[in-house]
Amino acid sequence: MTEKTGSALKDRVAIVTGGAAGFGRAIAQRFVAEGARVAIADIDVETAHLTAQSMGERAIAIPCDVTSAKDVASAVQTTHDQLGAIDIVVNNAGWGPRNRPILDIPEDEFRKTYEINVFSIFHMVQAIVPLWRRHGGGVMINVGSTAGLRPRPGLTWYNSTKGAVHVMTKSLAVELAPDKIRVCGVAPVMGVTGMLETFMGCEDTPENRERFVSTIPLGRLAEPTDVANAVLFLASEQADFITGTILEVDGGRCV
Repeated sequence: MTEKTGSALKDRVAIVTGGAAGFGRAIAQRFVAEGARVAIADIDVETAHLTAQSMGERAIAIPCDVTSAKDVASAVQTTHDQLGAIDIVVNNAGWGPRNRPILDIPEDEFRKTYEINVFSIFHMVQAIVPLWRRHGGGVMINVGSTAGLRPRPGLTWYNSTKGAVHVMTKSLAVELAPDKIRVCGVAPVMGVTGMLETFMGCEDTPENRERFVSTIPLGRLAEPTDVANAVLFLASEQADFITGTILEVDGGRCV
């Protein structure tokens, strides 16, 4: 897929959590290509710096453990100080245990899944909403999953976190609408990222991949650019009257 360029986000400032790789990297790249200044907030500091450098002067890297309220608040403040008033937040950082039966998942992995996928959004809301109320609005995009809409077995606890993300997105949209804050989400199907084998629960062989692809009507996995294009639309002025929506980027998986 050829990446389009333009000025849909000209001079906007964005934070993308988990922006060093996968969907987050593609989102950050797309935003920069559309004129935004982007903070790549990631716990993998080295990769975040390399990713930011590859995007030029409009991108910076910020160390951030999204499970830490202090780290998230610091990332928001650093972005504001270095790039200016923040217009867009993309809560993309995510994690899940390897696909296996529910009783095989230890409590520490269960807790980690909720801390990264759910608590991270709580921390970001606490940090960014007071700023947006003072500045007159903003846009938050939460990366959910088809796992929260049409769950696969073996991923129960991960599925539940993405269901929480979807409901949080809708509730935040309603509560924050009077403040001119839009909150939307995307729900990608299994994608070509570093987490692919985690979701499959097996080695990424052509045979195993085909088994999963066969459940997607359009016949392929999600590419990072698919998700980036959807997030770009929701973050842009073209979506000014859209809030509380969960945009399925799934090739028809949830039909």
